[in-house]
Amino acid sequence: MASYGTHGFLDFFTLTMKRYYFVFVAALALLMTGCTRANSKTEEGMQQISALQYSDALVLFDEAQEAGEDMRLIARGRGIARLGQADYEGARDSFLEALSLSDGFIRDIDYDINYYLADAYAGLGDYGSAEEVYSSIIDMREESKAYYLRGCMRLKLDMFSLANEDFKKAASIAPDDTGLVIKIFMMLDDAGYKEAGMEYISGILDGSEKDISALDKGKLYYYMEDYQTAAVSLEEARSADQDNAEATLYLGRSYEAIGEYNYASNVYESFLARNQSECLIYDQLAICRMKLGEYAKALESIQAGMQVGDPSVMRSLSFNEIVAYEHLGEFKKAQALIGSYLEMYPEDEAAKREQIFLQTR
Repeated sequence: MASYGTHGFLDFFTLTMKRYYFVFVAALALLMTGCTRANSKTEEGMQQISALQYSDALVLFDEAQEAGEDMRLIARGRGIARLGQADYEGARDSFLEALSLSDGFIRDIDYDINYYLADAYAGLGDYGSAEEVYSSIIDMREESKAYYLRGCMRLKLDMFSLANEDFKKAASIAPDDTGLVIKIFMMLDDAGYKEAGMEYISGILDGSEKDISALDKGKLYYYMEDYQTAAVSLEEARSADQDNAEATLYLGRSYEAIGEYNYASNVYESFLARNQSECLIYDQLAICRMKLGEYAKALESIQAGMQVGDPSVMRSLSFNEIVAYEHLGEFKKAQALIGSYLEMYPEDEAAKREQIFLQTR
C-alpha cells in the first residue's frame, strides 16, 4: 500500500508524478467513481446526517461496517457525523482513515474528504494544518473555494498579505460570484480589515462592464452599509419576483438596519402569506419581532419555521426559541431547551453563557 503524507494526498502523487498525469488520472477516475448502493446502511447514515441526527448516523455506520459495505464511504460518513457533533479530533481521524483507504487513483472524493479534513483541523484550532491541506488541494487543481478557504486560515494565522492574495486569486477565478465577494468581505471585516474587504465590493460595483442584477446590487450595498440604496435595488428585485426569498430577506434586513422594524416585519409576513416553505424567513421574522418586543409572536414564527424543518436553520431557530421563552418569563422551559441545545451544539459559547444566566433565574 502506498504511504500517505500527514494531511491526505498520496506522497506517490505529490512527489513523483508529473502534473499532466494528474489531469489524466482525475479524468479517468470520474468514470470509475462508485456510489453507495440504494438503501444501504451507509446511505441511511448519510440521511440521518442530513436530519442532524449524528448519533443515529454513527450507529448506522457501525451496522454498515458489519454488513461489509464500502469502508471508505463509512469512514467519510463517520467523519462528517463527528464534525456535526463538534468531535473534531474524531472527525480528523476518520477522514485520515478514509484517505488511507484510497486505491491509488485521485478521485473527486479525495478532494471532498480533504476539504472535510481541513474543517476538522480548523475546528481543533490547528489552522496551520488546515492551511496545508488547502495548499495540497491547490497544488492538484486550482479552485476558487480552496483559495478562499486557505485565505481564511491564513487570516487566522495573522498572515494578512498572503490571505489577501488568496482572496484575490479566488475572486479572479470566479469573477461573477457575488456571493464569494460577500464572504471575503465578511471574513476580512471580522478579522479587522474592513477597509480591505470593502475594496472587493467596490471593485464589483465600480466595474461598469459588469451587468449586476438588482438583487446582487442590493446585497452589495447592504454590506457596504448603504441601506437606503440597498433597499431601492432590493425592492426592484422583489417586484420582479415576489417569491424571491433572498430578495425578501435582504430587503427586510435593510429596513431593520435603519430601524424600520414594522415595515421589515411586513416584508417578511407578506412573503410568508404566499410561501410557507422558507425557514430562514420565519427565523428572520422572529428576530425582527423580538426587536419590537413581540416575544409571543416571535415564538409563533419560530415554531412555524421548525415545522418546515430546514436543517440549515434549525440551530438558529432553536437558540431563538430559548431567547423568546426567556423574555416571556418561562425560565424552566428555556432551561430545559438550552440543555437539549447544548447536547446538540456543545461548542456554542454564547449558549453556555445563556445557560449560566438561566440557572440564576
